[in-house]
Amino acid sequence: MEEHDAELTERARKLFAGPVEFLKSAPGLEFLPGADAPEVAFAGRSNVGKSSLLNAITGRNKLARTSNTPGRTQELNFFDVGNPLVLRLVDMPGYGFAEAPKDMVKRWRFLVNDYLRGRQVLKRAVVLIDSRHGVKPVDQEIMAMLDAAAVGYRLVLTKADKIKASELAAVRTATEAEARKHPAAFPQLIATSSEKGMGIAELRTALLEDALS
Repeated sequence: MEEHDAELTERARKLFAGPVEFLKSAPGLEFLPGADAPEVAFAGRSNVGKSSLLNAITGRNKLARTSNTPGRTQELNFFDVGNPLVLRLVDMPGYGFAEAPKDMVKRWRFLVNDYLRGRQVLKRAVVLIDSRHGVKPVDQEIMAMLDAAAVGYRLVLTKADKIKASELAAVRTATEAEARKHPAAFPQLIATSSEKGMGIAELRTALLEDALS
């Protein structure tokens, strides 16, 4: 088993060190790319560190744009990983932006919900939780949305280097307890730091595993 894990981890390292290209942005379902590769979608509230994490996973500085303006990304962004193509990462619009107009929030909800429910090649979602804050009501909303769409998802803690180890342990325990309340959530979570590289190899391996499942 451990030998298999080590082999998969090395495959994942090589995969993400290889070609990773931005494919397209889709402001609506009619703009989605062809369903010709397994997809893993990233969800997280605004400023959770989603762009930084995508950049860390792929070893790029500017693959995903980082922004201090919450709610900037209002489209589904697709990135091709591997040549030949192995999987697609999907950057979903950030949620929980208090500043956003109601019609924008409504559009976001329709776009994300329709994508989650209708995309046959969507293998998994990754829900990012800020280690400094833990699970918030807006996170529970997206988790409920994923439960309803029957899309399995992993919970990933971001910015784990920003708090003490004891605080991180408490947040991990509380987040795992929350995960157990949701039928589509994986029980184990991964704690990451984009800056320090913590948990990145583990997450890359999980993404490859999901794509191959």
